Amino acid sequence: MIRGAALVSGGGTQLQSLLDAVYFKEIPNFELVAVISPESDAYALTRAKTAGVPTYVVDPNLFPTEASYSKAVYNKLRDMDIDLVILTGYKRPLGEVAEKFKNKIIGVYPSLIPAFENQEGNIYKAVFERGLKVAGATAYFAASDGSIGPIILQKAVTIYQTDSVESIRSRIMEEAEWKILPQAIKLFCEGKLEIRGKRVHIQDSEND
Repeated sequence: MIRGAALVSGGGTQLQSLLDAVYFKEIPNFELVAVISPESDAYALTRAKTAGVPTYVVDPNLFPTEASYSKAVYNKLRDMDIDLVILTGYKRPLGEVAEKFKNKIIGVYPSLIPAFENQEGNIYKAVFERGLKVAGATAYFAASDGSIGPIILQKAVTIYQTDSVESIRSRIMEEAEWKILPQAIKLFCEGKLEIRGKRVHIQDSEND
C-alpha cells in the first residue's frame, strides 16, 4: 500500500479530483493519509475533512526562512512514513522536500510543457490572449530543485474561437488536469513508471 500525502494551497480543485478518485477506488494500492497546507483557512482543507482525510497546517510564519519551513514540511512527511507526495496547487518552494523525495513527487501543470513553463500569472488567460488552438495539462515528477522534471502524462484540450478565459480554465481543469493527476498516481502505485534519464517510460505502454 502506497501512503500518499497532498501538499495544497487555496481552493483545492486539483485535490478534489484526487479525493474523488480515492472515493471511487480508482487508484488501487493507494491510501491518502494526509493533506498538508501552509494556510489554515484554505478551502482545500475543508474538502479533505469532508472526505475524512486528516489535515495538517504547517504555518510558514513560524519559520525564519523558506529552508527551515520546507524542512519542517519534510519532517512531517517523514514522520508519517509517506511514500508519495502529490502537489495539488501548492504554491511554496519545495526545498528539502524535493531533495529527499526525489522521483516520489507528482504534480500537474495547466499547459502542455514546455509551453508556458515559466509563465507568471494566469496561464488560462495567456492561452486565450495568444489564441492557442490546442492547450492542455502535464503530469510530471518534480525535479530535485522543485521545478518540473520528467513528464509522466500529457492531455490536450481543443480551444475554440468562442471560448472565454473562464471556459478555457474550466475545460483544461475538467478534461485534462483532473484526469491525468489520478492516472499518473495510479501508474506510480502500480510500479509502471520508470525514469530513464529525463524521460519517463510507462510499462505496457504502446509508446514504450
